[in-house]
Amino acid sequence: MIITRFAPSPTGFMHVGGVRTAIFAWAFARKHGGRFILRIEDTDKEREVAGSIEHIIESLRWLGITWDEGPDIGGPHGPYLQSQRLETYKRYAQILIERGYAYPDPYTEDELEGFRLLAEAEKRPFLYRDHRPHNPGAWDGTQPLRFRVPEVKRYTWTDLVRGELSAGEEALDDFILIKSDGYPTYNFAHIVDDLEMGVTHIMRGEEFISSTPKFLSLYEALGITPPEMATLPVILGPDGKKKLSKRDGAKDVLDYRREGYAPEAIVNFLALLGWHPEDESEVMSAAELAEKFDISRVQKAGAKFDDVKLAWMNHEHLKRLSDDEFMGRLTILMDERGAEMPRYATRALPLLRERAQTLGNAIESLTGGEFAFFEEATPSKDLLLAGAKADAEAVRKNLTVLIEILDDISERAWSGESVKEQVFPFATEVGRSAVLWPMRVTLSGREKSPDPFTLAALLGKEVTKQRLTKAIELL
Repeated sequence: MIITRFAPSPTGFMHVGGVRTAIFAWAFARKHGGRFILRIEDTDKEREVAGSIEHIIESLRWLGITWDEGPDIGGPHGPYLQSQRLETYKRYAQILIERGYAYPDPYTEDELEGFRLLAEAEKRPFLYRDHRPHNPGAWDGTQPLRFRVPEVKRYTWTDLVRGELSAGEEALDDFILIKSDGYPTYNFAHIVDDLEMGVTHIMRGEEFISSTPKFLSLYEALGITPPEMATLPVILGPDGKKKLSKRDGAKDVLDYRREGYAPEAIVNFLALLGWHPEDESEVMSAAELAEKFDISRVQKAGAKFDDVKLAWMNHEHLKRLSDDEFMGRLTILMDERGAEMPRYATRALPLLRERAQTLGNAIESLTGGEFAFFEEATPSKDLLLAGAKADAEAVRKNLTVLIEILDDISERAWSGESVKEQVFPFATEVGRSAVLWPMRVTLSGREKSPDPFTLAALLGKEVTKQRLTKAIELL
């Protein structure tokens, strides 16, 4: 069975790079009927941020990324917080000590700094293995425990995305397994956890390539077969030249929820940063994505984060929602913002669905008065004539004829298309601006608004005629 994992550190918000790693690991497991594990790597207590674990879980749950084992639901390989697995790491450390592959580090920080300065003065790289103690003694847990590289050699391995990779002895050195505070390092803990949890495939960032020889030497020392590794392409900033950073607009994933993005769109968009399905489709649900996911189609080159593409994709996913789903999500977001839902919101729904790229945009339109014409429209005489390119008498006559034309459309046939079909020939004959401008301004009361045919369809036949009659009286 294929088993993947996502193992974030609780040191801050969930950024898009981490989320994409989770999506790929989740999709790969789901595609092959495997299991997906959430594990929290909380051994760096100095950098841990309070509330981060809850934030990670909330973020993934909002996105719809589900796991089969994890800190909140348990599982056969728990616990799933590394800080609760210290005895397991000590057990494996003891195995390495007994095999001669681990020893206590007797040096102080000052002594280590002296070794580094000496190497710098001699213009050579600092390698701890050049300073291994001859008789380190027994490890009592108060000193760091270091791994003794069993053999300094060149390693070659196959990456599912990058193909064959290799690194020589310059990448190998004795590294710390367990720190003096009793917590393991990432280099040690993730290997033990992946072994204990049966992980078969690892999705990772390219920053781990340089450390792979260390991992492989530790796998050898423990006598275990490494999982398959897939190195994902870096996510680039908008300029496509460097890694996406906070300065480039990298956000906490929950910021997108607060802005009114659909979680389906975030998952869809991030999955396509460095991967594309065989059929080249773009707008997909999470289930469709998992069904189509193929690790062989993950690219090596970096993928540019494009806010415009994300907004477009979000709009496409919002259009997939039913009216009830759209209004339900909109209501929740408005409540979170403390905004009041206008009475005409339901009537404005067709326009909102057509125009809003995010639910945040929809709220801005509703609360900013953009659709207040549903309640009232009171244009001034000057606004009625501003873009008409005709005098008041001509516009008044045109609106009078317009009412007669609209009278011929039955209530049953009333729609934006039917209104356009009847009105447009007349407008073309006498001058479009002298008919369509005053018609639109009359119905909306605003200089900028949807087209007059859409407005007529939304307001209905009677309201449309009433407002046109008032405009005639005003003129």
